Amino acid sequence: MKNVVITGTSRGIGLELVKVFAEENFNVLALSRNQAPVSEMKLDNISSFSFDLGKESDLKKASDFVEKEWNGKIDILIHNAGAFLNKPFQETTLSEFRNIYEVNVFGLVGLTQQLMPFMTAESHIVSISSMGGVQGSMKFAGLSAYSSSKAAIITLTELLAEEYKESGPVFNVLALGAVQTEMLAEAFPGLEAPLSAAEMASYIKNFSLTGSKFYNGKMLQVSNSTP
Repeated sequence: MKNVVITGTSRGIGLELVKVFAEENFNVLALSRNQAPVSEMKLDNISSFSFDLGKESDLKKASDFVEKEWNGKIDILIHNAGAFLNKPFQETTLSEFRNIYEVNVFGLVGLTQQLMPFMTAESHIVSISSMGGVQGSMKFAGLSAYSSSKAAIITLTELLAEEYKESGPVFNVLALGAVQTEMLAEAFPGLEAPLSAAEMASYIKNFSLTGSKFYNGKMLQVSNSTP
């Protein structure tokens, strides 16, 4: 039975990922500030606790759990958590800009560093980015903090894959297009996306299980629309 860690599991794609992995009897550690949606599932193979990516004590709590409950072994880590801001650049405070990076970049870095010791050459780290972070893609006003942080995730993935290419784990990043989530509604009110959160979660699950055989250090664009 594989062990899977997922962040940002209180809603949207993250919550759907917990469901699809749990239904196939994987062990899941679901990490988010709001644990109510996950705890309501009441499944023995799902573990969760209140978790803040910006707190080093919570990062340590995650690694302590893996060491104690999973005998120090992680097969898949999915960095799904993300902070969002839609605000004109000149009106965005430096504190707001930092907050976006604290979750989307620094939180991802911190959790990766904490959990790397529990991974093998076959383990797969999948980070969720956005089409807005892809160089040359269409950009939208108001998303300077969010999209630039997602661009950082893409480059970081390429760097870590190179650094750990001999020992593993495998690193890949998915740049998602429009998916019907609460975050999409914040960014583009009224837009109807061609994909549901459940459909995207199913794709990400399958990629996390098989993608490491074919890709390492790659950014894959998972989008059939603009935005």
